[in-house]
Amino acid sequence: MATEGWRGWDEYARFYDWENARTMGRKDVRFWQDFARREGEPLLELGCGTGRILIPVARTGARVVGVDRSEPMLAYAGDRARRLPRVRRPELVRADIRALPFPDRSFSAVMAPYGILQSLTREQDLAATLAEAARVLKRGGTLGIDLVPDLPAWDEYRDRTRLRGRIGRSGSRVTLVESVRQDRRRKLTIFDQEYVETGGGRTRRHRFSLTFRTLPLPQVAARVENAGFRVTAVLGDYRGRAWDLRADVWLLMAARR
Repeated sequence: MATEGWRGWDEYARFYDWENARTMGRKDVRFWQDFARREGEPLLELGCGTGRILIPVARTGARVVGVDRSEPMLAYAGDRARRLPRVRRPELVRADIRALPFPDRSFSAVMAPYGILQSLTREQDLAATLAEAARVLKRGGTLGIDLVPDLPAWDEYRDRTRLRGRIGRSGSRVTLVESVRQDRRRKLTIFDQEYVETGGGRTRRHRFSLTFRTLPLPQVAARVENAGFRVTAVLGDYRGRAWDLRADVWLLMAARR
């Protein structure tokens, strides 16, 4: 079983936007745009991926930097960035979020959208990332974290067809066949993905796994506090309503001490 949360994301890059357009969509985009307007600049996004959040935030005029370990993900983000006016293009940096290549107190705010911290599958990985976020934030700067609460509740299943559609300019047909495993002792949810792509008389199968670690929200908040932050808000949706146990989203805002 893979325990390194970065594994699988290079292979996922081609399909990430296709899948998220059919699941997550743009539900969280305005929240992060408002975050950028409120918190000032420069901003850093941890795990910016294909730029799904980064590019809309850059369109607000904010000076923003996106960091990701996956070169294929960053290639898609770069294609999106080139469509923006030069003065609004974000800076893209390939790096590990556990060891950020930026000086101390470089940023006014750090964003960790859509469960990126759940890709840190070991305790030391989460601790290192939170410590790095604290290091690069100015005193009083804000760390914004978005967590996906329902991953541990997913039923285990094998080879279930989840999505079908067309992808890319070629219009290839794509089918997502998915299996889900739970390792409850280690708080891991593992998605075994198979994308079956048909086009041009060929069928290609892309197989990889994505692993996520989900801690209860109070435990995440405690780790954030221990890293040098003061939790200022815990929200339960992208409209700013208070969190409770039934919330569809876990949003945590914290100020750098």
